[in-house]
Amino acid sequence: MEYDNEESIIQDESIYPQNSLRKSLYGNVEVNVKEEIEVKEEPININSVEISIAKETVICDKRIAFPLGSHLVKHGLTHTEKKSYQCSIRDETLSQNCLIKHEIVHTRDKPYQCCQCDKIFTCKSSLIKHHRMHTGEKPYQCNQCDKTFSQNSNLISHQRTHTGEKPYKCSQCDKAFSHNSQFIRHQITHTGDKPYQCSQCDKAFSKNSHLLIHQRTHTGEKPYQCSQCDKTFSQKSHLICHQRTHTGEKPFQCNQCDKAFSCNSRFISHQRIHTGEKPHQCNQCDKAFSNKHNLIKHQRTHTGEKPYQCSQCAKAFSKITNLISHQRTHTGEKPYQCSQCSKAFSQNAHLLRHQRTHTGEKPYQCSQCDKTFSQKSHLISHQKTHWGETISM
Repeated sequence: MEYDNEESIIQDESIYPQNSLRKSLYGNVEVNVKEEIEVKEEPININSVEISIAKETVICDKRIAFPLGSHLVKHGLTHTEKKSYQCSIRDETLSQNCLIKHEIVHTRDKPYQCCQCDKIFTCKSSLIKHHRMHTGEKPYQCNQCDKTFSQNSNLISHQRTHTGEKPYKCSQCDKAFSHNSQFIRHQITHTGDKPYQCSQCDKAFSKNSHLLIHQRTHTGEKPYQCSQCDKTFSQKSHLICHQRTHTGEKPFQCNQCDKAFSCNSRFISHQRIHTGEKPHQCNQCDKAFSNKHNLIKHQRTHTGEKPYQCSQCAKAFSKITNLISHQRTHTGEKPYQCSQCSKAFSQNAHLLRHQRTHTGEKPYQCSQCDKTFSQKSHLISHQKTHWGETISM
């Protein structure tokens, strides 16, 4: 059987017994395990191994779990194996095994095909990893909790949540990361590099995942579907937020008031009400906004852009909410109903205005006299009487 790599965790009978010294089928190789190891039905964990290969001794400090004695020997060869095989395309000298794998990079040959789908791979180990997506196999288990993983690298990353280890440290600031991918993403914040460019517009992105999400604005693709209704979404995070409308879950709670939110983005926007923070500033005027969405809507007042067009007439709108309200003039829909009488309205603002006839609320006050009004339009009409007084004087 061929395994992913020398760190694969597979149960096997051929585990070195305590203080053993064995000959290997790989040739004149002897491995002396210098620590006492209990014979158990599990991989050997070795802190330090003295490997004697062709009368040459090296000390290996690499911490690896070797499922088979032969894997330990194979690992030992990486220390002493001569790199006498040269790549025909690049000026690189490698061992025979490494050269075979390396040349596939140049030839782009993918000889390993999945029997359950059309995907093909350059390495057998990649095919084995991929195959677990179909089988659901998760052979790597955390020894501190019940979680299991399909790849050893994912297990190693997970174990750092227990140890708190953050081995990837930024050389330009004090930040450290538990995952290499997080570290790479962070470094881009220093360089400002945006290597992923959209082929259909001028936008560029620091992450490939952001480019893929953006491209769906061109294609209209919405691959994430709700299992409880027919709604589809272009981003998984949007689907997760939507699903909470079915469950009623609101995991993001404000620590300054009792409000809770189903989405983190709405929670962050809400917190700015308390802090007064407005990080999104218009580059054409002095106005600033607490969230990016409001800035985008505001910028259309400068550009005159009206991207939301009615499918039944030629009218276009700068805000999608205005389009939705307009469409009701075609459908006759009136979803906002008064709880105190039978009247219904096409817009929520019209319902709020009507409800004041029941409550007697008059929130609009004249700045020049004490009169108050239930509607803003009535206040404006009233203020003109003061302007007339000023002109006559």
